[in-house]
Amino acid sequence: MIYLLRNVLLFSALLSLAACAATAPAATRAVAAPDTTRKPAAPVSEDISRFRPVFSPPKVVAALPSAASRPLVTPANQVNAQVEQRLRDQAYTNQNVKYAQGFRIQAYVGLEREQAMAIRRAIISRYPEETDYLTFKQPIFRLWIGDYLTRLEAEQAMLRIRPLAPKAELEPAQVVLNKTSF
Repeated sequence: MIYLLRNVLLFSALLSLAACAATAPAATRAVAAPDTTRKPAAPVSEDISRFRPVFSPPKVVAALPSAASRPLVTPANQVNAQVEQRLRDQAYTNQNVKYAQGFRIQAYVGLEREQAMAIRRAIISRYPEETDYLTFKQPIFRLWIGDYLTRLEAEQAMLRIRPLAPKAELEPAQVVLNKTSF
């Protein structure tokens, strides 16, 4: 039964292909060999200048008055009381921001506390201005170094720290803003 159904489907597909081939244009059915005995015709140069756009010359504009002859305009006070209040509110909000999206260097990830502490001591003794964060989530110790707002700062610090922590990696993190540096 399956063989009969398959044969019927194949036969119908064959018939549809034959019908498509029969309805193709005559040029595609019989392709003649190119005539190589004729010499190519000389190139014909066409005059296409009639298709090119034509622009009229620009109009002459009277000379503008010089800067010295213009009256001096003094700026008006554009900051009204409402805008002033919004600026003060925004400044107050910005003072309360303590965290921002930035980068930290993950200097150590592992099971040994002593190795994490050794890397921490080596980095802090060499670069005392760097902040360090040592966390323990059983059974893994993680040591992060620094609070960097841009990837460029973090990459520069990583070049300094890499000799002390060869497996250091850069990670995006929420970092503490140091307001004294602004």
